[in-house]
Amino acid sequence: MSRKFFVGGNWKMNGNRQTLCDLACSINKATINADTEVVFAVPAPYLDCIRQTLDCKYAVAAQNCYKVPSGAFTGEISPAMIKDCGATWVVLGHSERRHVFGECDELVGQKVAHALAEGLGVIACIGEKLDEREGGSTEKVVFAQTKVIAANVKDWEKVVLAYEPVWAIGTGKTATPQQAQEIHEKIRKWVKENVSEAVASCVRIIYGGSVTAATCKELASMCDVDGFLVGGASLKPEFVDIINAKK
Repeated sequence: MSRKFFVGGNWKMNGNRQTLCDLACSINKATINADTEVVFAVPAPYLDCIRQTLDCKYAVAAQNCYKVPSGAFTGEISPAMIKDCGATWVVLGHSERRHVFGECDELVGQKVAHALAEGLGVIACIGEKLDEREGGSTEKVVFAQTKVIAANVKDWEKVVLAYEPVWAIGTGKTATPQQAQEIHEKIRKWVKENVSEAVASCVRIIYGGSVTAATCKELASMCDVDGFLVGGASLKPEFVDIINAKK
């Protein structure tokens, strides 16, 4: 089954109102492949202004949310707040949330469940650290993370799985196309065996980890790589080339 190519730009904690609005305006002027779905993960203070600036054909995501609708949770934002700003997606379980801020698999799963229940699309991140890859436990780690996410999903239509090897995020190292294809294929097989064949054929599994204009086309040619989640390069002009990697 054909899966629409999906590219997310994760702006992380970068930019200010002016620079990010300028970036959005430059994206609006670019020639983008209409067959690619594009989502921008925006710093929370700028969700509203970026949604107003970006062409409506592009979606906006928050970079995180909490697991409940409201309450005494200083510094957190809810799916309802995200939707109130006009955003329709959220990134959850990013490696920086897991390994810098200590979010465990269980919390990520709870966030996934609540975000989906509130009507947001979820880009759910999974991936292993360097010592885990070198120790031969890539599959064990990735499957455990996927299992918790899957346990909290009722409707897979609004879920994108983002495989991000932690050792390749912000390091300049990129998994080879063959390495990416191998683990994506195994994740899809896991979904087939543990969720359903129908979900496995439809769910998009995207790759993240120092994707650049130089590496994107070969990565995009892999049959189980359905797009990218891009960090630093999404703030640069080359992001347009990455969005258009699948021709």
